[in-house]
Amino acid sequence: LTEKSPDHFMRGGYFDPTGENVVFAVNYDYDIKRETETFRVVFLDIESRKRTVVARPDRPASISLDVDPKGRYVLYSRSDEDPSGVQFWVASPDGLEDREILNFGPKAKIDAHWTHDGRVLFNTDTINGRRNDSVGIGIYDVTSDEIDWLVRPMEEEPFDSTEVPANSHHALFVRERKARKKAFIYDFDTIRLTDCSVDEGTIWPITELSTTEWLGIYYSSTSAKELVRFNPFSPNPSKFTFLTRMLEYSGVKSEELTPAKDHTWFSVDGRSIHGWLYQPSSPNGKTVVFVHGGPTAHSENELVTSIQYLCSEGFTILDPNYRGSTGYGVEFRELIKDDGWGGMDKDDVMKGIESLIEEGISKTYSVGIFGTSYGGYMSWNAIVHFPTKLLAAAAPICGMTDLIVDYETTRPDLRPYSEEMLGGSPAEVPEIYYERSPINFVQNIKGALLIVQGLRDPNVTKANVAEVEKRLEQHAIPYEKLIFDDEGHGIVRDANVEVLLQRLASFFDEAL
Repeated sequence: LTEKSPDHFMRGGYFDPTGENVVFAVNYDYDIKRETETFRVVFLDIESRKRTVVARPDRPASISLDVDPKGRYVLYSRSDEDPSGVQFWVASPDGLEDREILNFGPKAKIDAHWTHDGRVLFNTDTINGRRNDSVGIGIYDVTSDEIDWLVRPMEEEPFDSTEVPANSHHALFVRERKARKKAFIYDFDTIRLTDCSVDEGTIWPITELSTTEWLGIYYSSTSAKELVRFNPFSPNPSKFTFLTRMLEYSGVKSEELTPAKDHTWFSVDGRSIHGWLYQPSSPNGKTVVFVHGGPTAHSENELVTSIQYLCSEGFTILDPNYRGSTGYGVEFRELIKDDGWGGMDKDDVMKGIESLIEEGISKTYSVGIFGTSYGGYMSWNAIVHFPTKLLAAAAPICGMTDLIVDYETTRPDLRPYSEEMLGGSPAEVPEIYYERSPINFVQNIKGALLIVQGLRDPNVTKANVAEVEKRLEQHAIPYEKLIFDDEGHGIVRDANVEVLLQRLASFFDEAL
């Protein structure tokens, strides 16, 4: 339906209710045949291949799409007023109507989805100009232009996001606190809210099968993601009907895996930081810190292949949810903006390492770090700023090194994210872009370094590696390199993952 190898970026690919059209977003102008900074929302007639551009946001930004089940509109996001804010609009398939429906302020975060009956379920962290630590949840009627609030932001029983399950008259109200996800099923017909969370692991509802049975995904750090049938009114993993047996088919037993345990410590400003600690049954005396990407994301109690492989080799693993992570409320998510990327979020990780050493879990000169994307950036920051007593080796994967080069070479829709997190563009705040770029401090490196990169990465391009290599060689800093010609942003192909994990294990074993 579209180009096989486009020189631009595409989002979406959703059928309209008739099945005759596909809706997507693309940062490309078909009239002048040129890539653009901003996305266009496009309806494509499958039979005639006619394209109708129905929306043109004013500014570049990440975009989400959802097609009205009644076929009247496509719902899509914009960030026209401020890089940190989100507004939602609707556009008609004929391109004649394109209007804003949800705007709670320039910096307000909003997420929205169509319901089964053609209304819009949304959540926002900002109401009446005030940002809250949890979200309010409402229903917007596109016909009457009225909002019906279902839940106001609460401290006692907060909610943090919403979803609309497929093929049902329900919504999911999601609570994420201390990195644990709990889903509550809201029935639009009975106005009933059902807590379907479990004590061990996570159950994520997908769709209703009957009045007493749902399809869902169950997972934990010692259970792969499994498709299950379950009763949401009395959820109990021992009574789930497992439709898949991913772990069993892999040949790995659950008892062979290392469970995630809560680990909490205090950062430099006294703030409590939480993460996951994995202590293998046969430790080798060496510790590796795994840093999640984002940073607007978080690590859950779930099976992570790289963590489990390193645990099987005897490494203790710390998986920190530093400030800026989701899963702890809006305030914690927004903290990273107080001083930007590579600021106190870096200190959170450093203090986490110190806590392991103080508690006798880890030893000095025996800690390494790795991660992908922002986790790779954090790994770079750690190896250039932490003393080798705390951090002796780093393996950044697809991590930014020069934030100015990254800003200039990354996808257009990601540049506003840098502006949001660092307080402006490189032209507006050049000092912080310089100060927070690890490339400017590589002369401090005393530990071992393994650079991992996918050459097809559109987010953190190979230019990041090329520039940092020049600087490393200028300062005569030794390093190793693992490059994958056929990978993009992250190493995901099975054969490559196997190579990567074995290399990580041998690298950390020798360096620590």
